[in-house]
Amino acid sequence: MAHSTAARHLVAELTSRLQPLERAAYAAWWDASTHASQSNDRRRVEAELALTTALADPDAFAAINATLAENRLEADPMLHRQLTLLRDHFAPHQIDATLREQLVELGTEVDSTFSAFRGDIDGRRVDDNDIAEILRTADDSAERRAAWEASKQVGAEVADRVRELARLRNRVARQLGYRDHFEMALATSELDEERLFATLDEVDRATAAPFEQWKLGVDTQLATRFACSVDELRPWHYDNPFFQFPPAGASVDLDPYFADRDLDDLTIRTFEGVALDIRPVVARSDLRPRDGKNQHAFCVSIDRTDDVRVLCNNVSNHQWAETMLHEFGHAVYDCETDRTLPWLLRTMHPLSTEGVAMMFGHLSNHPEWLGAAVGVSNDELTALGPRLDAVFKAGLLTFGRWVLVMTNFERALYANPEADLNTTWWDLVERFQLLHRPDGRDAPDWAAKIHVASAPVYYQNYLLGELVALQLRDTITTRFGGLVGRPEAGRFLVDEFFRPGASIRWDDLIHQATGHPLTARHLADALAE
Repeated sequence: MAHSTAARHLVAELTSRLQPLERAAYAAWWDASTHASQSNDRRRVEAELALTTALADPDAFAAINATLAENRLEADPMLHRQLTLLRDHFAPHQIDATLREQLVELGTEVDSTFSAFRGDIDGRRVDDNDIAEILRTADDSAERRAAWEASKQVGAEVADRVRELARLRNRVARQLGYRDHFEMALATSELDEERLFATLDEVDRATAAPFEQWKLGVDTQLATRFACSVDELRPWHYDNPFFQFPPAGASVDLDPYFADRDLDDLTIRTFEGVALDIRPVVARSDLRPRDGKNQHAFCVSIDRTDDVRVLCNNVSNHQWAETMLHEFGHAVYDCETDRTLPWLLRTMHPLSTEGVAMMFGHLSNHPEWLGAAVGVSNDELTALGPRLDAVFKAGLLTFGRWVLVMTNFERALYANPEADLNTTWWDLVERFQLLHRPDGRDAPDWAAKIHVASAPVYYQNYLLGELVALQLRDTITTRFGGLVGRPEAGRFLVDEFFRPGASIRWDDLIHQATGHPLTARHLADALAE
């Protein structure tokens, strides 16, 4: 009993110390992301250093480990769970203050560069939406190449600093007894490296042949469009700078259905259909593009209570409609986690929230949603149906192969930051995405992907999240007939998936909600349907 009382006091003390520091750090990060400036960057650095300094407290870390050793899981599972999360949260920060400060300042500097940077095409300043529009619509290969190269210019701007971040992260990991940052990041986020790569190999086997077959058909169409041979196709002939998504022209172009549509309204009505109210989050969010703002998209819970916000850069097209559904999938998870849980447990594993976000994002290609939310007619949906199914499968294939590039690249990056990463990157792109590298190109294209710098060793959560999304979708379809317009499906998500937060491990949560462990079987089934 004495041990449990001491443990509860320790958890309460650390919670009271961390809670305001985390809130301040997330608020500063939000401000720096929405309005890039030296003052916001400085405030972000100060707030993050204050948080990491608290997490670096060696006496607190020793007390956590000692208390964990004394308290049996079965005696008080909720208390044991909080101590486990505290241990994993504190562990990466058990380093000297100088190294912590270097990491925070350099990371903020790189993030700020991404927020402020705009590409250049023949002297014209272009943002990511401009580049995306060219890659979606232009038929001239030279124009497309210029846009694609503009999307990579930020890579040259930040590459040296990203390598330095990798070196610093490795120094931290090795001081703590890990092989490198890649191993440490997985170990402190309840992921086993061997199990992860076994799953990735399973995904590779399930997608390799259908992806090759699908891409051959796409390449044949693109070669006709661009009046070249298949062998002459290069990365700029595809719609996305990283080939994360299928080319719209090679499948079905849904953009006309979203022209001049209010994406806020579409998203609000979608979630209302499953009895989830996102209006308060929309009111706190920043959803329009402008200079000095991060060009990507994310959702953040500032305080693990009610202050949840989304950043987007919306234009009225299909891609941003999908992104809105995705990000507000994160938001409803954050909002519906049980507020009576201890503060430390009012969060979730990245792969579980990515799974929910991806499941909602999938609706953007679903006939039922296109009819109910967007107003596409039944006749049009009948005609589109087989093509939409093909688009969904193509999206699974394309994104799955892309994540294999990212995860394997990050493992290689931290294994040796001094390696020829430019070549490593294109070797992986050619292997998994079957793209031809640009002739003679030797540039740090890998560094143009913001996640490598700003969300290190996170990308595997997207692929595992895709598996979660498919498994949840199968459960919801079996139990409720689908997701769109079904409040009972929303209640299931809240009760069975959102409310537990981090009170149980991610793998136990998935097993409990869906009836079986996470598996790639649903991916294989979806591709075979």
